[in-house]
Amino acid sequence: MRSQDFLQRHAETHFCERYTAAGAVFSLATNCEDLLAAARGSFLPAEAAAGPSNFSLRFWVDDDDAARPPWPKPHLRGLDHLVFVGLDTKSSMLVDLRNRRVVGRFSPAMAGDGRYWNTIIFPMLISIVAGSLGIVELHASCVAREHDGLVLIGPSRSGKSTLALALMEAGFRLLSDDRTFCSLTQDRVLAYGLPRPLKLRQEAAAWFEEFRDREPTDMQNGETVFYCEPGRHFRKHSLAACEPKAIVFLERQENLGFHLAPMKRSEIRSGIELDLLAEDPADVEKQEKTLDNLLALPCWRLRYGGRPQAIAEKLGMTFFDGPGLSQSH
Repeated sequence: MRSQDFLQRHAETHFCERYTAAGAVFSLATNCEDLLAAARGSFLPAEAAAGPSNFSLRFWVDDDDAARPPWPKPHLRGLDHLVFVGLDTKSSMLVDLRNRRVVGRFSPAMAGDGRYWNTIIFPMLISIVAGSLGIVELHASCVAREHDGLVLIGPSRSGKSTLALALMEAGFRLLSDDRTFCSLTQDRVLAYGLPRPLKLRQEAAAWFEEFRDREPTDMQNGETVFYCEPGRHFRKHSLAACEPKAIVFLERQENLGFHLAPMKRSEIRSGIELDLLAEDPADVEKQEKTLDNLLALPCWRLRYGGRPQAIAEKLGMTFFDGPGLSQSH
């Protein structure tokens, strides 16, 4: 019976738009204009030439749901090709990876919380569906100058966000602070990000005048941090993709220094593959092809310490302003 249909799959949704994200096309049907506004803040509009949608999203907003923030921590459960995402008592999504569909139901307050969609729901959703589209998700920052990009990869507290911010001060644009999505287009690897704020820990913020003598007020994983909105504090944020020209694995050290050395691709590959979520053999094969092309790029290990602005200047000189570095395969 339709009255038992929690996700309102049969209700009319009058609003529909198409977007591109991480190299894929998504169609969104909804009964709420606030959700369209949130999607426009996270994705680019899809051109007619983009072809059919890779994933269809159907989001229903229940006007009778009076839930209000703060929102609880999302929880995920997976069974075969289905992923359930619980966001609140009645707000949830069901992702069908096999049929490439997402249905969801939300309260009006959650639907109207654009920041929550831009920083939590949409990035989480792209992470869930990435594997089924052959997209490789990296735990990495990515910056670009014009169309050329630089991927900064490494473990937690290796300085990815700090160096990304220093590179932004030097004129680069930020694609991603923490999660970078890579897809293969005509045998070229393109990197994409989502407009999430850049996270800066208090000890790292001391290097930047804007945050000096201030106390962090935001929280992430139980730790107080600064959130920096790139579009507001620096040059206008762009969702345009870049073509990475190198991967730099960061190893921060206490001593001053800047030492670049070629890195074995197998070392980077093993860390990336731990984060890949695809399970279907065909999806795994698509991801592996993307990863193979990504790791065909020059891979470097950077052991460094000192002022991030000085390190950023050397990175810019090495990969963009000078003759560059060659690396044998």
